[in-house]
Amino acid sequence: MSTIKNHVQLIGNVGQEPTITNLESGKKVARFSLATNEYYKDSKGEKQTDTNWHTIVAWGKTAEIVEKYVAKGKEVGISGKLKTRSYTTDDNAQRYVTEVVADEILLLGSKGDK
Repeated sequence: MSTIKNHVQLIGNVGQEPTITNLESGKKVARFSLATNEYYKDSKGEKQTDTNWHTIVAWGKTAEIVEKYVAKGKEVGISGKLKTRSYTTDDNAQRYVTEVVADEILLLGSKGDK
């Protein structure tokens, strides 16, 4: 049971072209946003869409896969964990960021997708 304590699985569409950074250590890191949609009917019976945006971070080999195959609009599945970090802005305000650190990326959609 300990393997599912901090586990996230998402399927959604990539919001912008991934940003790839090559670190001095030789490792790569990829960052991109992922939109997930939930559909429901409101009190009038009309279909509504609720879109959530997630920041995805991938390291090493997973980042290399992102660099080669992931593009804006592409449907992907993500498996990973949540990670929260904090930083201080120039005006001394504390900010917190929660990201999904991707362990696996599954490329979805048709083969014809570019």
